[in-house]
Amino acid sequence: MMLKRDHLVRHPDRCTHNAVCIPVCPTGAWLSTPPYKFDSSRCIETCRLCLDACPSQAIYAVFRKGEKLLEPTKSDPGKK
Repeated sequence: MMLKRDHLVRHPDRCTHNAVCIPVCPTGAWLSTPPYKFDSSRCIETCRLCLDACPSQAIYAVFRKGEKLLEPTKSDPGKK
Protein backbone atom coordinates (compact mmCIF):
# COMPACT_ATOMS: atom_id res chain seq x y z
CA MET A 1 0.00 0.00 0.00
CA MET A 2 1.43 3.37 -1.03
CA LEU A 3 1.92 6.35 1.21
CA LYS A 4 0.53 9.52 -0.39
CA ARG A 5 0.43 13.12 0.80
CA ASP A 6 -3.20 13.99 1.49
CA HIS A 7 -3.05 17.67 2.47
CA LEU A 8 -1.04 20.37 4.24
CA VAL A 9 -1.83 22.00 7.56
CA ARG A 10 -0.66 25.33 8.95
CA HIS A 11 -0.05 25.11 12.69
CA PRO A 12 -1.63 28.33 14.04
CA ASP A 13 0.55 28.48 17.17
CA ARG A 14 3.78 28.23 15.17
CA CYS A 15 2.88 30.53 12.28
CA THR A 16 4.65 33.90 12.52
CA HIS A 17 2.47 35.40 9.75
CA ASN A 18 5.49 36.36 7.67
CA ALA A 19 3.58 34.81 4.75
CA VAL A 20 6.71 33.36 3.18
CA CYS A 21 4.59 30.43 1.99
CA ILE A 22 2.47 32.60 -0.31
CA PRO A 23 4.99 33.91 -2.89
CA VAL A 24 6.88 30.60 -3.16
CA CYS A 25 3.75 28.62 -4.04
CA PRO A 26 3.66 28.10 -7.83
CA THR A 27 -0.10 27.46 -7.89
CA GLY A 28 -1.38 30.04 -5.40
CA ALA A 29 -2.70 27.34 -3.06
CA TRP A 30 -2.06 29.53 0.01
CA LEU A 31 -4.54 32.39 0.30
CA SER A 32 -2.86 35.73 0.84
CA THR A 33 -4.94 37.02 3.75
CA PRO A 34 -4.84 35.86 7.37
CA PRO A 35 -5.41 33.17 8.56
CA TYR A 36 -3.61 32.02 5.38
CA LYS A 37 -5.96 29.21 4.50
CA PHE A 38 -4.90 26.51 2.08
CA ASP A 39 -6.68 25.26 -1.06
CA SER A 40 -5.55 21.63 -1.33
CA SER A 41 -7.12 21.24 -4.79
CA ARG A 42 -4.46 23.63 -6.17
CA CYS A 43 -1.49 21.96 -4.46
CA ILE A 44 1.08 19.91 -6.38
CA GLU A 45 1.65 16.75 -4.37
CA THR A 46 5.40 16.52 -4.98
CA CYS A 47 6.06 20.20 -4.28
CA ARG A 48 7.62 21.11 -0.93
CA LEU A 49 8.40 24.77 -1.54
CA CYS A 50 6.18 26.17 1.22
CA LEU A 51 7.30 23.55 3.76
CA ASP A 52 10.95 24.29 3.05
CA ALA A 53 10.45 28.08 3.02
CA CYS A 54 8.60 28.35 6.33
CA PRO A 55 11.11 29.63 8.93
CA SER A 56 9.02 28.44 11.90
CA GLN A 57 8.12 25.02 10.44
CA ALA A 58 4.45 25.85 10.87
CA ILE A 59 3.40 23.86 7.79
CA TYR A 60 3.28 20.09 7.89
CA ALA A 61 1.99 17.37 5.63
CA VAL A 62 -0.69 14.83 6.49
CA PHE A 63 -0.24 11.54 4.66
CA ARG A 64 -2.68 8.82 3.67
CA LYS A 65 -1.98 5.10 3.61
CA GLY A 66 -5.01 3.43 2.08
CA GLU A 67 -7.98 4.81 4.01
CA LYS A 68 -5.97 5.80 7.07
CA LEU A 69 -4.73 9.38 7.64
CA LEU A 70 -1.30 9.58 9.25
CA GLU A 71 -0.75 12.85 11.10
CA PRO A 72 2.44 13.74 12.93
CA THR A 73 2.37 12.81 16.59
CA LYS A 74 2.66 15.57 19.13
CA SER A 75 5.73 15.04 21.27
CA ASP A 76 5.67 15.72 24.98
CA PRO A 77 8.61 18.05 25.77
CA GLY A 78 8.82 16.59 29.30
CA LYS A 79 9.48 13.06 28.04
CA LYS A 80 12.88 11.77 26.97
